[in-house]
Amino acid sequence: MKLHDLSPAKGSKRNRKRVGRGPGSGLGKTAGRGHNGQRSRAGYSRRFGFEGGQMPLVRRVPKRGFTNIFRVEYSTVNVKMLEALEETEVTPEVLLAHSLVRKGQPIKILGDGDLTKAVTVKAQKFSKAAREKIEAAGGSCEELSS
Repeated sequence: MKLHDLSPAKGSKRNRKRVGRGPGSGLGKTAGRGHNGQRSRAGYSRRFGFEGGQMPLVRRVPKRGFTNIFRVEYSTVNVKMLEALEETEVTPEVLLAHSLVRKGQPIKILGDGDLTKAVTVKAQKFSKAAREKIEAAGGSCEELSS
């Protein structure tokens, strides 16, 4: 094979569709744009959500609820996940290293599952059930400031 033998794969190259070039092309006269009206003209672009002058859906439906700007999103870790860890002291850094939490989010320990070993857990918040299970297993809970 030489350079002069190279060619694109069969069917991979096509000519550009030339619209509005007479009835023989199959796309003459209205050029695939239907008949008259704003949408058949050059330069038409519809505004997002525009419904032809009818009151748009987003304005017909009533507003509801609000977003609390002071809400704090916690990364949650269950007690059964602490059981799987080999460390005796569980800190946010340890949980981050094991990909159990996201960086920069405060942590809350929840009480799903059982704990059989004594661990010291450091986190921003603990549920009542989690605190009881950790302390029942001989461990301790230390609350960190946010």
